[in-house]
Amino acid sequence: MERVKKRYHNYIHILLVLFLFVIFGKAHANDVFINNRLNKPYVSDSILEHIFQSANIYATKVKSYQADLYLKGKMQIHKQNRIIKYVPSMFRLEKGIKDYIHESISELQYTAPDIYDRKIRAISTTFPGGNSRFFDILDYLKFNIYSPSVMGDKILSPLNKQSKIHYNYYLESISYWLGTKTYKIQIIPRFKSTQLLEGYIWISADDFTIRHLEFKGRYDVIRFQLSMRMGNTEETKYLPQLINLDVNFKFLLNHLEMKYTGWLTYKDVKFRSEEDITPKYLYKDKSKYNLTKSYTLTCDTACLIQNRDSFNRIRPIPLNEWEDSLYLAFDQRHQIQVQDTLKKEETKFQRNLTYIGQLGDALISSYEIDITKIGSINCTPLINPLLVSYSHTNGISYRQEFKYNKLFHNGRLLHIVPQIGYNFTKKELYAQMDAEYMYNPMKHGSFTFSIGNGNRIYSSIVLDQLKNLPDSAFSFDGLELDYFKDVYLHASHNIEIINGLNLWTGITMHWRHTKSTPEVAARGIRSQYNSFAPRVRLEWTPGMYYYINGNRKINVGSKFPTFVIDYERGINIMKNSGKYERVEFSAEQKIRFRQLHTIAYHLGGGFFTNQDDMYFVDYVNFANRNLPQGWNDDMGGTFQMLDGRWYNASRHYFRGNMTYETPFLLLYPVTRLLSFIQKERIYAGILFMPHLNPYIELGYGIGTHLFDGGIFIGNEKGKFTSIGFKFTFELFNK
Repeated sequence: MERVKKRYHNYIHILLVLFLFVIFGKAHANDVFINNRLNKPYVSDSILEHIFQSANIYATKVKSYQADLYLKGKMQIHKQNRIIKYVPSMFRLEKGIKDYIHESISELQYTAPDIYDRKIRAISTTFPGGNSRFFDILDYLKFNIYSPSVMGDKILSPLNKQSKIHYNYYLESISYWLGTKTYKIQIIPRFKSTQLLEGYIWISADDFTIRHLEFKGRYDVIRFQLSMRMGNTEETKYLPQLINLDVNFKFLLNHLEMKYTGWLTYKDVKFRSEEDITPKYLYKDKSKYNLTKSYTLTCDTACLIQNRDSFNRIRPIPLNEWEDSLYLAFDQRHQIQVQDTLKKEETKFQRNLTYIGQLGDALISSYEIDITKIGSINCTPLINPLLVSYSHTNGISYRQEFKYNKLFHNGRLLHIVPQIGYNFTKKELYAQMDAEYMYNPMKHGSFTFSIGNGNRIYSSIVLDQLKNLPDSAFSFDGLELDYFKDVYLHASHNIEIINGLNLWTGITMHWRHTKSTPEVAARGIRSQYNSFAPRVRLEWTPGMYYYINGNRKINVGSKFPTFVIDYERGINIMKNSGKYERVEFSAEQKIRFRQLHTIAYHLGGGFFTNQDDMYFVDYVNFANRNLPQGWNDDMGGTFQMLDGRWYNASRHYFRGNMTYETPFLLLYPVTRLLSFIQKERIYAGILFMPHLNPYIELGYGIGTHLFDGGIFIGNEKGKFTSIGFKFTFELFNK
């Protein structure tokens, strides 16, 4: 027997060695192949070390700056079909028109370490309406090549020492740039990935500053080529002066291309002083969490210039003949449309066709109505696969929400969000409406109101049945579960006592009812139970950063966890109501480290006490969500494989959930997949409650530009009991 075991272990070791040899041998072979194919020398270690050390200094060399930014974008439609109409947040396009132009003049402000504030002052365009986030250049403006990650922390910079294992560096040539010795270095990623760049940099041999760069990459359904020429003065040599960007959108036989030219004129560049050895210089005084100075443009309420003649007077670079013809053709088309509208009288058939077209657009398009005196209304498309999700425990579900916002002149805000959803597996319709009136924006003073129907729930009688069942013989199927439908009402008042410390006080009411049958009555159960409970919630986030926008205080975030304690006490004030107490507490945080790596955790617990009559175990922070809430909202903070009946089956619980997200993890050797997969995630959760001591859940997930998916395994008391999947569409939703 021992000989068989030894032979088995030897086989395992041999297979492991062969596996590692294949992986690393293949990687080494690829490096040799690339190097031989390019026939270029590697950049020496000494030069690379100088580059990495200099980049570490230059990443925070600039303390702040202000600049005028002129952008000119020309879009060409190479291929187009009807599917382009179904893409959310896409430009509205004119039939038969293949070329468009879009210009803007903005003010740009940067404050180290990573705050970009942009205010658009003027716009001139030939697009008939709408906007598109696919061609939003803001992320490309956040291109500090010296920093560890670029483009809003989406891509690993090749100038960061920790990222050099993902790149190969080749010396293309040595030349002289304005009399300075300059290295032209070609950078090639070791494998294709949406988190890596490919291209060239021209770097000075004197101080190892970048003089010019050309990179290409891919993120989501966008392929881009970026060229930057840095400034030539002592003030601007660390900053881009001229930007050329070519963005290609390819999706289901549609091909749209936007070519941008950007020119920056710097007005005020400030550098970090020598005694500031870390980027924390911004947060030294007593008001260290107040970032208002970094958001002065966001707080500015200056009018947007959209008049063509006014824009012509302030345009810093003249248009060429072809660009001018695009505006001329647009004006002619607009004039013809106005004349045709005045001349022709629509027939009933034409009006019906117009109505059907408008109805179709409403079903497949996001829309926002902004009326100055009334407010703004926002709605996602009614027919939208992004609102559909599938999970092993809840099946297929769909959710839709509308948003109404009204901002008053003194900063007060009215926010109303009606939601509706349907769970196809459980065949249940859910409706909810949340409303908030913020009367004191500086202190987050607000009144909130929420009404809707919740999940079906069973009473605390089940807890008494559970007491009599040993763990080994436990089964929900053997219990008599009388499900009640639930209609709830929450009303509360919120105030920020000090920065980061919020106090909620209010009431919670439930109307729970079920069908009255002789069997139910025989067990002493009424057909209706009500509850009325005052509620107090205290939420504290230490070190909360914020900025002041007019009369409003806007919280930005913190480096510390958020702590919550929630207390609710039921009192017998309504007919058929009972007494109980609910206490819940939690701590959660999202920690970003090593550029694109993130750890998020949630710890918490809760219990019910002082019960009189029958009541319902209905926790706030530990609940089964039957409708999709978004990947980041529920994937890492709940249990995907846990039977929904467990959430209401214990007077107390203690739980912990953790998510680790990184671009390179298990699939690192499978380089072909990394060109499609953007994130890999590891999930872990543990739950302590009666009959589940403990319940452990482990999962692995991937994130792509099309969808996010995960596989999860449930383990009850040391035995694997279930395995399942969760799937959500994420296309155009990030």
